[in-house]
Amino acid sequence: MTLQHQADLSKRNTLGVPSWAEHLIDIEQDDQIPGWVGWAQQNELNIRVLGGGSNLLLDNRVDGLVLAMRTQGRQVLGQDDQGRTLWRLAAGENWHEVVRASVEAGLSGLENLALIPGSVGAAPIQNIGAYGVEVGDRLHDVEAYDCRTHQWVRLPAAQCEFGYRDSLFKRWENRYIITAVTLALSTDFQPQLSYGPLQALAHNPNLSASLVMETVIRLRQSKLPSPDVIPNAGSFFKNPQIDDAQFQRLKADWPELVAYPSDDEWKLAAGWLIDQCGLKGQASDAGVGCYREQALVLINPKRAEFLDVVTWQRLVQKAVANRFGIVLEREPRYWGSKGSGQFE
Repeated sequence: MTLQHQADLSKRNTLGVPSWAEHLIDIEQDDQIPGWVGWAQQNELNIRVLGGGSNLLLDNRVDGLVLAMRTQGRQVLGQDDQGRTLWRLAAGENWHEVVRASVEAGLSGLENLALIPGSVGAAPIQNIGAYGVEVGDRLHDVEAYDCRTHQWVRLPAAQCEFGYRDSLFKRWENRYIITAVTLALSTDFQPQLSYGPLQALAHNPNLSASLVMETVIRLRQSKLPSPDVIPNAGSFFKNPQIDDAQFQRLKADWPELVAYPSDDEWKLAAGWLIDQCGLKGQASDAGVGCYREQALVLINPKRAEFLDVVTWQRLVQKAVANRFGIVLEREPRYWGSKGSGQFE
């Protein structure tokens, strides 16, 4: 365990943006955290927690101390009062490997979340979701170190304030360092097939969690590039949510508008909006652009600089705003240096 200074982050973020961290330490045991938090606070440094780097937009320089979570461990704790299996996972575990392992163990609940890149510890921060399921739906509790109170805490799912791509941990990014997640999974398979591409499975006589998982993997591979092949951060913009009045106005002008009911609102398909602006498969001279199979995915095949990514982001946002009156919100979190500001 060696503290690195001016550490290269270019291979630690899936978007492939060249970036350097002021300080970085790889965390392999939870008990290392309090000491390094204390060191950062004594030196008046920001504290940032890095998982798989799959949901980040990095500036050329990232200030403060980056704690790269490398902890490993899986443990079955028993059952809750609803008969669900409680599975405790260390923050550094790979998310997709956990999903596959759960299905192979005869557990269900995670199969719709297969092939999402990143680590277990990062999953609750963004409340990752896909095909009608969010990790908050399957979460029992989160263990973390509170950098403000210097205490270890365990937060039940109800206290995590989960929302669409949102959570308590995202809003208090530099306060809680997630060390473990306990999921509540079922041995009684109850498929979630509400999203279009999965509906065809409903009448399959061989329907199983494994079949759903493999279908999700194929669907994601068909429209999402592997970051190992084409650097990207997955879905770069959130699907905007609008009220019914605005939805009806847009639907009148755009009969083919792709949207899904979400509580009392409508969730629009951001990829469809971008596609209608003619940006699907298009890119800047720096190579930053919208993936040819899914406009929502911003790619960076030439590993262009931060400002090149931001320039394309703003171009997409402006195009959608001008055409539909909808302001797209970036999904990846931003890390930068003091005074560099936020880029929305």
